[in-house]
Amino acid sequence: MKDLQRLRVEDTSQVGEARRLAAAVCRGLGFEETLVGQAALVVTEMATNLLKHAAGGEILLRSVEWPDAPGIEILSLDRGPGISNLGESLRDGHSTSGSPGTGLGAIRRLSSSFDIYSVSGKGTAMLSRIWKTPPPMPPDPLPPHTLTVGAVCLPVTGEEACGDAWAVHQVRDRALIMVADGLGHGQDAAEAAAEAVRVFRKDATRGPGEIIHIMHSALKSTRGAAVAVAEVVRGPRIVRYAGVGNISGRILSDDASRNMVSHNGTAGVEVRKIQEYTYPWPENGLLILHSDGLATHWSLDDYPGLHQKHPSLIAGILFRDHTRGRDDVTVVAAMEEKATP
Repeated sequence: MKDLQRLRVEDTSQVGEARRLAAAVCRGLGFEETLVGQAALVVTEMATNLLKHAAGGEILLRSVEWPDAPGIEILSLDRGPGISNLGESLRDGHSTSGSPGTGLGAIRRLSSSFDIYSVSGKGTAMLSRIWKTPPPMPPDPLPPHTLTVGAVCLPVTGEEACGDAWAVHQVRDRALIMVADGLGHGQDAAEAAAEAVRVFRKDATRGPGEIIHIMHSALKSTRGAAVAVAEVVRGPRIVRYAGVGNISGRILSDDASRNMVSHNGTAGVEVRKIQEYTYPWPENGLLILHSDGLATHWSLDDYPGLHQKHPSLIAGILFRDHTRGRDDVTVVAAMEEKATP
């Protein structure tokens, strides 16, 4: 089964399709039937809302882990009218559409974690995560350096294989995130990106620059890829970054945005320079990496309050509003853990 499932919801038949797909993902993760039913109801409610309130939208499903227990992430995206009274809509039992559940309150109640972002006239993004086993709650401590990570990674329309890939490696004092974009798209691009992931996982104890050097050698048997690795280091609060090709990296804070530098080239084909840069990691920092399937002109200033939302919502909204639509696309967003995953 694909890591990320995408389903357009434009007619009533697709509500049932979304429900069945969510149930299949949960059963594949070993969920008990009670939890399968919860996820199915959440997806049914989301899909029904898309039809009744936004004239359609899409649902993205992927498996997640925290830190060892599997879960399902359900992301609903639309460009509808938005929610005028979010507080009232989240009240359990509130439903204006005659949907199978009891409105957004039911989605929140059935979810292990829930988040929503809505702007009048610009649409709504909604996130639900449901875990096979409940994650640790306070006073059990979170790992000392935990990044919450959200991502969208999808092939261009018409392709089954995605030529983009991403991966995360986290240990006590550091976290590394990688994005790879195989040259072109389709199966050959997917193989190049998969090789980049393999190297990243094998050599994740090294720094970003070293990892890129190793990738360049390893990808010579493939068509090559644009690659970037960012390392967030807890103690000195820095980000080390190295990139080759059209992977964009950006560090954002409450009042600033800083682009990170990637050099021209294609790992495995031609690389003139690999250089590791160091940037400060601010309090309340947000790290975003994306392939060139996403336009670069986006700004979080256009989305008041989004910086404080779950990274999966951030990645989903950027994908919804800024995907180019003619290439594979990956968006990865990460911030320090603040609440239930």
